[in-house]
Amino acid sequence: MNSRVEIDADPSATAPASPAPVLEVAGIGKDFPGVRALHDVSLTLRPGRVMALVGENGAGKSTLVKLLSGIYQPDAGSIRLFGKPVKLPSAAASARMGISVIHQETVLFNELTVAENIFAGHYPTTRLGQVDWPEMRRRSTEILAQLEAYIGPNVVLKDLSIASRHIVAMARALVGDSPIMIMDEPTAAMSHREIEELYRIVERLRAEGRAILFISHKFDEIFRIADDYTVLRDGELVGTGAIEDTSRDALVTMMVGREISQVFPKSAVEIGEVMLEARHLSHPTEFDDISFQVRQGEILGVYGLIGAGRTEVMQAIAGVGQRYDGEVLLNGETVPQGRADKVIRKGIVYVPEERGLHGAVLQLPIYQNKTLPNLGAYTRRGFLDLAREVEHSREYARLLDLRAAHLSQEVGTLSGGNQQKVVIGKWMMTAPRVLILDEPTKGIDIGSKAQVHRLVSRMAQNGLAIVLVSSEIPEVLGISDRILVMRAGRVVAELGRQEADAETLVRHAIGVN
Repeated sequence: MNSRVEIDADPSATAPASPAPVLEVAGIGKDFPGVRALHDVSLTLRPGRVMALVGENGAGKSTLVKLLSGIYQPDAGSIRLFGKPVKLPSAAASARMGISVIHQETVLFNELTVAENIFAGHYPTTRLGQVDWPEMRRRSTEILAQLEAYIGPNVVLKDLSIASRHIVAMARALVGDSPIMIMDEPTAAMSHREIEELYRIVERLRAEGRAILFISHKFDEIFRIADDYTVLRDGELVGTGAIEDTSRDALVTMMVGREISQVFPKSAVEIGEVMLEARHLSHPTEFDDISFQVRQGEILGVYGLIGAGRTEVMQAIAGVGQRYDGEVLLNGETVPQGRADKVIRKGIVYVPEERGLHGAVLQLPIYQNKTLPNLGAYTRRGFLDLAREVEHSREYARLLDLRAAHLSQEVGTLSGGNQQKVVIGKWMMTAPRVLILDEPTKGIDIGSKAQVHRLVSRMAQNGLAIVLVSSEIPEVLGISDRILVMRAGRVVAELGRQEADAETLVRHAIGVN
């Protein structure tokens, strides 16, 4: 038997045909007053394929999603579904046409049950027109089982984890059998286990023939889950193709328009005297016997999985968390408990993980956010000195390379990366001695991350003692002088910069040594 395989000279004779597009965006454009958000952008989604939409904060990704979900209307270009031109005049119209959007912050109803959330707006009814509760619960259980997610239909949504809420949002999309699913940063607040579960669900949806637009800043998941990529920069399309034909370096270059040779710049700094010291901090339910020191000019990384107690310890030190046993010292003097105002005046500031909830007043302009922690420094005879507020805010906006139309722009209208810059900048304006950063680059793009890392390194050079809490291993390894690893409310390891690596951190974090 001849085992040779004859190859047809014409590659088109044997190459499998690409499936017809489900969604085509051609030459789309969108302008806002003084800002061109999108210009001549095109995008194609095909059934059974995952398209990664990549770009820095402010590149136009969110605007494109809002156009596809009917929230915004395009100023130019066209949208075609299954080869036919369509208009998407509203979010409801977009959903009816088969486009389902799962936002980073799940748009669901916390006080309703899982079943009620899944069928919100289109409840099954009996012949008498009443809600058919048994049928709704039965179908909810059936849909969740398709996702291999065994969540009870009667569970109230607020009692679920972030990951489970995303699953409920997916189940809601499956009710209408949506052929197109848009996932906007779905893993931003998930644990490693929950992320793996989401990957499995995405793979299942892809196998069913759904077309998926997956928006993420995390290159690991982009190369894990995506088939194709589209890169936006400054509102324009700068690259598209198959994931297998590109690399991380190539994507970074497309995203920022230049090569980033060092995303984690770490300058050599002379480490000084002990600035902050925690002695045997304990809380009955959150953390136990936490002790560490941070020196002047040092960056102390704190790594651990979600639930390790990192945030709880830092909030307690900053005076915004629960009271604790033990003692915190700043330059040898005891720091008061439970009084954030006194802690700030001592020189310890805390930049929280959830910038939108705890870090900034989104409805206020940039300059007012920046001066909020220290209004007394900007008053004359009991009145705010507006000119001085704006002058100092402009100085820090330049320092942080803040991208905004003007300093009167509301913080809530900025991209995630620029919002974070506002939050960091407002605390730097208090001239602190200790800076605690909790997930400072969560949800921001690689270019903004590099800027934040450069800023942190520069602050250490200027003599600040810095505590950097992060779930991102490259970040912790790249910028820290020492690293603490926490698990189940305890410090389980302290590693020097030279002895730490990714495997060692993970082993300590999960308890496998």
